[in-house]
Amino acid sequence: MTPVIKEKINGVSFVAHRDSISQKNVDPLLNINANYAAIMPFAMIKSLDSPNVNYDAERQWFGETIVGGKQYINTLKKSNIKSMLKPQLWVWKGEFTGFIEMKTEDDWKMLEDTYSKFILAFAQVAQDTETPIFCIGTELEKFVEARPDYWTSLITQIRSIYKGKLTYAANWNEYKKTPFWEQLDYIGIDAYFPVSDSKTPTVEECLKGWKKYKDTINSYSKKYNKPILFTEFGYRSIDYSGKAPWTVDRVESKVNLEAQTNTTKALFETFWKEDWFAGGFIWKWFINHDKVGGLNNNRFTPQNKPVEQVIKAQYGLY
Repeated sequence: MTPVIKEKINGVSFVAHRDSISQKNVDPLLNINANYAAIMPFAMIKSLDSPNVNYDAERQWFGETIVGGKQYINTLKKSNIKSMLKPQLWVWKGEFTGFIEMKTEDDWKMLEDTYSKFILAFAQVAQDTETPIFCIGTELEKFVEARPDYWTSLITQIRSIYKGKLTYAANWNEYKKTPFWEQLDYIGIDAYFPVSDSKTPTVEECLKGWKKYKDTINSYSKKYNKPILFTEFGYRSIDYSGKAPWTVDRVESKVNLEAQTNTTKALFETFWKEDWFAGGFIWKWFINHDKVGGLNNNRFTPQNKPVEQVIKAQYGLY
């Protein structure tokens, strides 16, 4: 028995900004038929073995704070765009959060304590704003692996505050090891699966590349009787966009808009028609639409690129 999804989550990962948002920042989402946005307030930790999670600080951008998160959610809601609140950790210098790992038991306990305060504070925000989905963590593989009992307890604590649906954003090569899917409502995957080694992958190549993953992903939906949610998905407009889609380095490689378009089309074609697939959140969308992306940009954002029309057409179907 697999869950049947009637309406898709057609989402964007809405990047926090130093300013509040207004209708002019929301209209571009309506233009691509988006019905969801992931709101992503960040907490900072100094290193991969630092146990102190610092959040809602004065020096942080408005969109990363409790007040800012509420403002974003409530402004989007006025245009019938729902939110997934997705509080995340940022390690100094941008190191990968999946490698966060403490060296002592005391440090593990301090990390648990400070992470809980961070997550429970935003669980309260999600409850106060009637946000439909709350994401309890993003790509924290070593933390989850080392402290499974903590995560089970944390989910119980979140449930005591927040009455909506829960997910966790597991990295593409992590979700099979995540131990607490039974406690959540969606199996969340950051879908940076490698699907093609070509410089400019074709749609057909990417469809073939997805075949080795799709059945396994579906099997997890069946196993836990939970829909699959791509908590992040997307590709850079760059050569070899399907080879290692998680790559975020600053190398100014050649812009390849066709590669981004084809990889995105193949992902939509593979998943959006499936009853067990809930939808997902494209990575990533900035609030000042007219000033970002464009034909000379090789980053992830689809804004002001050909792929934006692909997303608009797909999101318009559901």
